[in-house]
Amino acid sequence: MGEKCLPDELRSLFLFEKLTDDQLQDLCAHGHIATFEPGPICTEGDPATCFYVMIDGELVMSKRSGGVDLETNRTSQRGVYCGAWSAYVPGEDKTYQASVRVTRPSRFFVLDAAAFATFMQREFPMAVHLLEGHMVGGMRQRQIIDTREKLLALGQLSAGLTHQLNNPAGATAGAVADLREGVGKMRHKLAMLADGKFTPEALRVLVSIQDEVAEQVAKSKAQELTAIETSDREDQIGDWLEAHGISAAWDYAPTFVDAGLDVDWLERVEASIDDVDCSATLPGAIGWLKYTIDNELLMNQIAEASKRISALLAGAKQYSQMDRAEYQQVNVHELLFSTVKTIFGDKLGKDKINLVWDKDKTLPELLCYPGDLNQVWTNIIDNAIQAMDGQGTLTIRTMRENEDLIRVEICDDGPGIPDDIIDRIFTPFFTTKPFGEGTGLGLDLAWRIVVEKHKGNLTVQSQPGDTRFVICLPLAAPAPTGPSNE
Repeated sequence: MGEKCLPDELRSLFLFEKLTDDQLQDLCAHGHIATFEPGPICTEGDPATCFYVMIDGELVMSKRSGGVDLETNRTSQRGVYCGAWSAYVPGEDKTYQASVRVTRPSRFFVLDAAAFATFMQREFPMAVHLLEGHMVGGMRQRQIIDTREKLLALGQLSAGLTHQLNNPAGATAGAVADLREGVGKMRHKLAMLADGKFTPEALRVLVSIQDEVAEQVAKSKAQELTAIETSDREDQIGDWLEAHGISAAWDYAPTFVDAGLDVDWLERVEASIDDVDCSATLPGAIGWLKYTIDNELLMNQIAEASKRISALLAGAKQYSQMDRAEYQQVNVHELLFSTVKTIFGDKLGKDKINLVWDKDKTLPELLCYPGDLNQVWTNIIDNAIQAMDGQGTLTIRTMRENEDLIRVEICDDGPGIPDDIIDRIFTPFFTTKPFGEGTGLGLDLAWRIVVEKHKGNLTVQSQPGDTRFVICLPLAAPAPTGPSNE
C-alpha cells in the first residue's frame, strides 16, 4: 500500500500548510505515501484515478502534440501537484490532462480521485462552487463564442460570395437583354425569306456559313491575341469590308475579330456567295452573319458567367463542407484554395494583397475534419490581412514535415507581433483589436482545432516584415468517437 502518511509532513508542503489538524488527519486517513522509480506516473488520456503531490524528487510534465510528447514543465519544487487535480469539479472529463514521469526516485502523497473530490466538496464548498463556475462558465462562454466565430465566418462567406456573384450575374443579365434584341433582329431578317430575296440554294449556302461561323466562334476562345494583333486585324477586316461596299464596316470589324475571323475567312464567304445564284448579295450575307456572330458571342458570355457562378458556389460548398462527412480524406491544397477564393477573393489581387503560393504538390491527402481546418485558415489569414492593413504579401506554403506530418505556413510581411504579447495570442479572450471588433477566440479556436482535435501543432514565429503561423497536421487525425458537438 505504501508508506504511512504523517500530517506534519503534509503540513510542510505549501499546498497543505493552511489546513487544520483534522483536515490533515482526514487526508492521511484516505491517502498514502508512495515512492516512484524513474518512469511514468500517469499518461495523458487515461482515466484520472489519483491525485499526486510531490514531497521530494523531480517530475516532468508533457502534452501530446503532432504525434510527439512536448515537455511543458520540469520541476523539483516540493508540493507541486498533478494527476486528477480537477476531480472535484462536476461534469469535468475524468481523464489525465497531461503525462507525468519522474527522473529519479521520488516520493508522493497519493490520494484516490474520489476521496480527493469528496474532501474538497466537503471542506471547501464555496471554493469548489467558484471553481466550478469559473471552469464550466468558461467552457460555456467558449462554446457560445465559438458558435459566434462560425457565424462570423458564415457572414464573411455570404458577403464574399454576394460580392463575387454580382459581376457574373450582372454580365448574364446584360447578355440576355442584348441576346433578346439580337434575336428580334434575326426575326426581321427572316422576312427577307418570305419576300423571296434568297433562292433555296443561296439560303443553303448562308446556313452552311452560319454553322461555320458558330464553330469558329467556339474556337476563338482558345485564340489569345495581343492588343497590337487585335488592332491590326480590325484594320485589315475594316478595310476589306469597306472595299466591298459594307457601309457598317468599322462597326462590324471588332465583332468579327472577337469571333476569330480574318480576311481569308471573309474571302471564302465571298467565294461561296459567288458560286451560287447571285440572289444573295455579299452585304446581305455579311449582315446576316453579323447577327449570328453577335448571338453566338452573347451565348458564350452567358455560358462563361454561368460557369463562374457554378465555380463560386462549388467553392462555397467546398469551404463549408456542405453535404460532406465531418471526417474525411481531402487534399489540403483544395481546402486552402477554397478558403482563399471564397472568403478572401475580393481582398487579394492587384493593388491589394499580393498572394504567393509555394506548394508541395507531392503531399498526400489528409484524413481530417475539413470544415474545422477551413475555420483555422480563415482565422489566421484574416488576422494576417488585418496585420498588413490591406497592403502587403500573403504567402501560403506547404511542405512535408516528416513521415507522419505535413506543414502549412501562413505568412505575412506586416509589422510583426510585439514580443510582450506573442506568448498570449492563443490565450482565450486575448485580443489586440478595438473593443467590440474581436472576440479573442479566433486563434484560441484555431489552436484547439489543430492541437486538441487533430493532435497537431500550431506555433507562431514573428519579426517585423515576417510573421509565420506554422500548422503541423498528422496524416490521420483521430476519428470521431461519438456524435459531434462542433
